[in-house]
Amino acid sequence: MASIFSKIISGEIPCYKVAETEDFLAFLDIYPNAIGHTLCIPKKEVDKLFDLDESTYNGLMTFSRTVAFAIEKAVPCVRVGMSVIGLEVPHAHVHLIPLNGIEDAQFIKKEVQQTPEAFQATADAIANHL
Repeated sequence: MASIFSKIISGEIPCYKVAETEDFLAFLDIYPNAIGHTLCIPKKEVDKLFDLDESTYNGLMTFSRTVAFAIEKAVPCVRVGMSVIGLEVPHAHVHLIPLNGIEDAQFIKKEVQQTPEAFQATADAIANHL
């Protein structure tokens, strides 16, 4: 059965797209830790990050780095943190989270709420810095 991320890739489920290449997709997390929290995924569905073939793994890290630089330019923050947990969706993914404090890196309380227009404005701002 296809993961929710594969359904986003195929267009079955909409997303706030930040960046896309032939092999990777970046989109805003709809339950963000902070405004600008972005997920970077390979289009190839593989459950665990370290099960990706070396080329895809390295490509995902390079893609994520590019997106992180754009987030830093578009979203006020001290730095962009990266987290890979992989328990909630069986599709390898990287969380890029704008950090202003350690609490922004915690996945315990996701209280940031945005309107669809605010999500789209954030996605566009990040995309404009790629």
